[in-house]
Amino acid sequence: MIPVILSGGSGTRLWPLSRALHPKQFIKLLDDVSLFQGTLERLRGLSTGALAPIIVSNEAHRFIVAEQCRAIDVNPQAILLEPVGRNTAPAIAAAAIAATAKGDDPILLVLAADHAIKDIPAFEASIRAGQPAAEAGKLVTFGIVPTAAETGYGYIRVGEPTTTMKPIAVEAFVEKPNSETAQEYVSGGRHLWNSGMFMFKASVMLAELEKHCPAVLAAARAAFDAAKTDLDFVRLDNAQFSASPDDSIDYAVMEKTDKAMVVPMDAGWSDVGAWGSVWATLDRNESNNAVKGDVITANVTNSYIHAEHRLVAGLGLDNMVIVETSDAVMVAPMDRVQDVKKLVDQLKAKKRSEVTAHREVFRPWGSYDSIDNGGRYQVKRITVKPGQKLSVQMHHHRAEHWIVVSGTAKVQLGDKEILLTENQSTYIPVGVVHALENPGKIPLELIEVQSGAYLGEDDIVRFEDRYGRA
Repeated sequence: MIPVILSGGSGTRLWPLSRALHPKQFIKLLDDVSLFQGTLERLRGLSTGALAPIIVSNEAHRFIVAEQCRAIDVNPQAILLEPVGRNTAPAIAAAAIAATAKGDDPILLVLAADHAIKDIPAFEASIRAGQPAAEAGKLVTFGIVPTAAETGYGYIRVGEPTTTMKPIAVEAFVEKPNSETAQEYVSGGRHLWNSGMFMFKASVMLAELEKHCPAVLAAARAAFDAAKTDLDFVRLDNAQFSASPDDSIDYAVMEKTDKAMVVPMDAGWSDVGAWGSVWATLDRNESNNAVKGDVITANVTNSYIHAEHRLVAGLGLDNMVIVETSDAVMVAPMDRVQDVKKLVDQLKAKKRSEVTAHREVFRPWGSYDSIDNGGRYQVKRITVKPGQKLSVQMHHHRAEHWIVVSGTAKVQLGDKEILLTENQSTYIPVGVVHALENPGKIPLELIEVQSGAYLGEDDIVRFEDRYGRA
């Protein structure tokens, strides 16, 4: 069995913590690992013999994926990079093609990178229950036993009450219902939440793709055949992949096939799709509040308060969500958190940077945090991981001052090379080719002061880059 981890989501309803360049699956929302890492971790106990995973990721997140895998000692057999988002059908098609490229025909276990599951033994039991059906040529999905009349999920209808954990034939996939219909679904006992998790033989899925949506399969195959290997990544061809229809695997295959079966799963599952589901997943105090960070409250009930960078104080609140980051604060009633996307749409329309990136931006070599800026200056705190190096580059419009706070910096400045240690500094004039490297064993931290007429990140001319960005 090969796990396939789909990690291309954007998580807009979890703004301001989730941003385009660092979306929810890579954030430590619930515990000490990200949702993506938690998805990988829960595979370790599978007695069904899971092999190294195939990960399908947005190209912009490639270094986050690689770093978070490395941090928990997971070595993927492939990281497929989507040049554009085309929904789950092309992503799964590309993964199935990659899994069969050497003539093998494994079982694929497809999981979303941004889900949470509390009861790991129950999750494992559902996987074991579904594997014989997958081996027999069925397309198995996992339906969550409903705990409420939820209107935010699609449902799967089956022909018999879901009282046992065994594969059941799927009667229909149904869209997100209104409140009254959702209550009927839950009361009737014949509907499960559609989790977006699947298990099937790679060859069976490829055959069903060929039968029901050949355009998706053709685009994915052409994109894989024309792919280029870059470091640890397989870059699917942009032109070929972009030609694929933008379809979910439910629409493309599962709603049309006669091979669909569903295994009920009761494992404390959540898609962590909005702040309300984060609150519901976390432990709550005697006032039914979930809090994270430096938070104090008085007469606050049934609320979620998340503080990232400063004290957040709440007084006389009920059923509220407050999320604070270094550059934004979001406040909303708990029953309106599904509408956070409307705020994100406004930010996009205004071309605000807060929709794309946090103040702290992660790079393959480390990170930088823009701590102050003005008309002709910007101040950043830069952290470079041990052994890592920024690109050899120059700027047309800005000069830079570097002051080392801790660690050792190896600086290339024109044709010179210098070593700087704590409290030492250097100056990089406009137009001078330069590079920064951490040759030491501890993180390098420095303060960078930029000055000039234009300070945008696109004023970088790269001459050499070990991460393939030159």
